[in-house]
Amino acid sequence: MKRARIIYNPTSGREAIRRDLVDILDVYEQAGYETSAFATTPEENSAMNEATRAAKAGFDLIIAAGGDGTINEVVNGIAPLEQRPMMAVIPAGTTNDYARALHIPREDPLAAARVILKGRAAKMDIGQSNDSYFINIAAGGSLSELTYSVPSKLKSMYGYLAYVVKGAEMLTSIKPMDLHIKYDDGEFKGKSAMFFLALTNSVGGFEQIVPDAKLDDGKFTLLIIKTTKFAEILNLITEVLKGKHVNNPNLIYAKSERVEVSSLKNDKIMINLDGEYGGDAPVTFINHKQHIKIVANIDDAASDMLIDAPVELND
Repeated sequence: MKRARIIYNPTSGREAIRRDLVDILDVYEQAGYETSAFATTPEENSAMNEATRAAKAGFDLIIAAGGDGTINEVVNGIAPLEQRPMMAVIPAGTTNDYARALHIPREDPLAAARVILKGRAAKMDIGQSNDSYFINIAAGGSLSELTYSVPSKLKSMYGYLAYVVKGAEMLTSIKPMDLHIKYDDGEFKGKSAMFFLALTNSVGGFEQIVPDAKLDDGKFTLLIIKTTKFAEILNLITEVLKGKHVNNPNLIYAKSERVEVSSLKNDKIMINLDGEYGGDAPVTFINHKQHIKIVANIDDAASDMLIDAPVELND
């Protein structure tokens, strides 16, 4: 019989996963997996280390249950391995960007678990940043610090609204960066307020930032904000909310398999990986095409998000 391991954050999402855990285990048993669970601890890299252990022990499926941070850790535990088990996601965080991209229910952990009963998965791209991996976004610049500058308590209490309030506060104190960015079809040298690379269409709860996102094409969507002027950035943000920003003259919008970022003046540029601090530039980002098979709610997902057809779980 196939085996599954649920790696869950017991404090995530007002402890909803812990409350539904017995029923969630039963869902995966129905799907044909002998299923066990592991509760993460405050120890550093708890979820990552357990994902690596379970993968090497031969588990067929690893379920990341928690916020985007827990999912990122599980991916980091699996992605470097030659033999990678299939993954599933049960969201219980604040924005749940990755679950949103896969059309997995975000308010009901049990409904999210039941997605496996549909029997479909997608071979998803995974990003690498030097020695770390990410599943949704990598970024640098004043505005990219937004996600890890919002206190956890505020995230839990106010969710997406906390990001909006903090973002408005930070917009008035943008620090320009002198960047050198190389990508597949070009190069940028100059001042920038922010850059980011996206793997999905859902960034901080916004689904219009990358309107043409593909989840499995082996390419990042690279966005570089070429201005540091408050009014121009405000205008750009307004266009982003409407999905009209792609051709804005203050923005580079490009697809790339590899991106290299460094500072022109040896300034410190902190890198954000999936909403958490991920080291400093210089950094090389590499897209690993269709690297991990992940259970997805394909029936509901827009078909144009994938370049290849979804696969059956046993393929």
